[in-house]
Amino acid sequence: MDVRVKFLGADRTVTGSKHLLEIDNFRLMVDCGMFQGMKMLRLRNWESFPIYPSSIDAIVLTHAHIDHSGYLPRLVRDGFAGPIFCTPATADLAELLLRDSAKLQVEEAEYTRRKGYSIHRNPEPLYNEKDVEKVLPLFRIVNFGETHEINPAIRIRMKAAGHILGAAMVEVMLKGNSQEKTILFSGDLGRYQDPLHPAPTEVQKADALFIESTYANKSPIHLDLEEEIASKLRAALKRGGCVVIPAFAVGRTQMILYYLRQIFLSGRMQECPVYVDSPMAIAATGLYRHYLEGTLNRGKKEDNYFDFPNLHYVSEQSQSVGLNDIKSGAIIISASGMATGGRILHHLANRLPRKEDTILFIGFQVEGSRGRDLIDGKPEIRIFGEFFPVYCNVDQVLGFSAHADREELKKWLSGFQQNPKMTFVVHGEIDACVAMRDYIKNRLGWNSIIPEYLESYSLFSGI
Repeated sequence: MDVRVKFLGADRTVTGSKHLLEIDNFRLMVDCGMFQGMKMLRLRNWESFPIYPSSIDAIVLTHAHIDHSGYLPRLVRDGFAGPIFCTPATADLAELLLRDSAKLQVEEAEYTRRKGYSIHRNPEPLYNEKDVEKVLPLFRIVNFGETHEINPAIRIRMKAAGHILGAAMVEVMLKGNSQEKTILFSGDLGRYQDPLHPAPTEVQKADALFIESTYANKSPIHLDLEEEIASKLRAALKRGGCVVIPAFAVGRTQMILYYLRQIFLSGRMQECPVYVDSPMAIAATGLYRHYLEGTLNRGKKEDNYFDFPNLHYVSEQSQSVGLNDIKSGAIIISASGMATGGRILHHLANRLPRKEDTILFIGFQVEGSRGRDLIDGKPEIRIFGEFFPVYCNVDQVLGFSAHADREELKKWLSGFQQNPKMTFVVHGEIDACVAMRDYIKNRLGWNSIIPEYLESYSLFSGI
């Protein structure tokens, strides 16, 4: 058995995760993410796929985030028809995220066509909701801890990674003619102290390792997160305006609701109206309730992790627009978390020019996104083809990431009792990749590589 890997995304960037294993004549791809962020990366979504989609035999998803699942409808439309293996929660969340992604793309294409912003006469979405419908029957459920046989030579096993609901690290076990080998994909590793998600599962050995490096160069931030959030919210509301929190609909919205509930119950700040303005976030919160019921508070049933007085879920578009009339004393949580699309855009267009308002980021902002531009202090931001001046306050809560920080990545790596023969550092901007590679190579003594987009490597030969 000969095994090669081809890197099709999340290489020297945190987006577009796709890793293709060629196991003799069988092609297994781990993750199928959409590129986001900088235009040079987004354009890759529109290029011809580097291999024929119909030649891929199966896909395994680590989790549902769009940078890991968002290219599926396009791949299926272009010919992929194999099974897509994932955990139950990932299948449910991916359906929500993919439907929303298609809807936003269709709306953006129609708006661009109507306004004449595109260089193309008839701009089209990358995919539409009919394309998403073709993906859903392909999902195949693999529960945590189960070993699933793809064929007599290939088995997979899902291990809890934390990060978001249903997120997994993927163990690919190969049975050759003479020996067995294990390939481990870390996926996105979560935090060790997380009130909603499990700590990453300890792993003791793998012959080849693919390790994410999102925060590998970030110093750990030890703080009282409840007080940090409460302090920034108190200061923001004292300015006399409203607070807008761009938040990912899956994971981050539920986390901020959990902390807001704790803050209000503890009296760390006075209660105020909180609006969740994202149909997808509302649906995702329902899934969180379903999957987490009875798992928090030491197993005692708790139906209202995310509910508290003055919390309002905003479903209708007209209600969303009506939030523009609220001038002070409210918190608005809306998607997307990097301000790349969705209802958050009309909130930014309304709030950026208002000096009384605050935009409070609680998540990683990829290079090239509007969120990153705001964090970096850009004086104006382009939305709907127009430039809006940034007069509002822009702030960020640190330590709120769903990704393991530098020390947590090191802690997880310390669980290995045998050195992987090859370690590939992926899913990180270049500085983070270099920090991770250098630590692995210099401190652990492992063979460590930062692959480039479209590079291929031989993992095993003649096994």
